[in-house]
Amino acid sequence: MDVYYALLAAIALERVAELVVSQRHAAASLREGGVESGARHFPVMVALHVALLAGCVVEPLALHRTFIPALGWPMLAVVVAANALRWWCIATLGPRWSARVIVVPGKPLVRSGPY
Repeated sequence: MDVYYALLAAIALERVAELVVSQRHAAASLREGGVESGARHFPVMVALHVALLAGCVVEPLALHRTFIPALGWPMLAVVVAANALRWWCIATLGPRWSARVIVVPGKPLVRSGPY
């Protein structure tokens, strides 16, 4: 279980780093005249992400769950694949990536990478 909690800690640190990068990119996009959509939803999304990670910590402790290799290893592969896709998106969008939905008028659509 120590590996599981280390993975959760790594994911939490990654999300914090993403928020720092996202804030920098969002500020730059807004300075360029970007228009944000759904700003009121962002705090709810952050709360849901925090609750998900907290639930991943609490559930095995509270319900005395044990590691099931037949389920755990495939799910680890899914987590790795999902994070690879996530970072592919972030790398493709570069400074235009943000956790918020901000569109800078006049900039062309990104048509490379996973898009």
